Amino acid sequence: MNTFLKHAIAGLFLIVSGFVFAQIPDTQHSEGIAFISGGVGDGESEAILAEAKQWPVLLELSQLENGRGVWIFGVQIKLINEQQKVIFNAQADGPYMLINLTPGDYQILATYQGVEQKRALAVKAGSSQKLNIFWK
Repeated sequence: MNTFLKHAIAGLFLIVSGFVFAQIPDTQHSEGIAFISGGVGDGESEAILAEAKQWPVLLELSQLENGRGVWIFGVQIKLINEQQKVIFNAQADGPYMLINLTPGDYQILATYQGVEQKRALAVKAGSSQKLNIFWK
């Protein structure tokens, strides 16, 4: 095989592998609870959504702007357990947040631009769920 063809195949492999192995943000921890936050750009969004099936909770964060829904970042997420203790406190780096919670009942406090929303969350063993939080 000539040198040009080898280089062309290697370059094509690098380009294709960039699409196949879309970058998922690093796993972080808050109070010992693992989470992934991001979703900026199509590749990262697709990677997070594909990974979501392996996580108990997917938060989807958006707001109404100029009459339509848009993705947001910078939302402060706090989780409170049944004993009313804050067990998680992190800022979303994009419109998606995966959270590895153990089964149980929680309350989510989500704050964006000074507006707080509360949601109840019941995590069941062996299942994943998506929770949309939307600001007007």
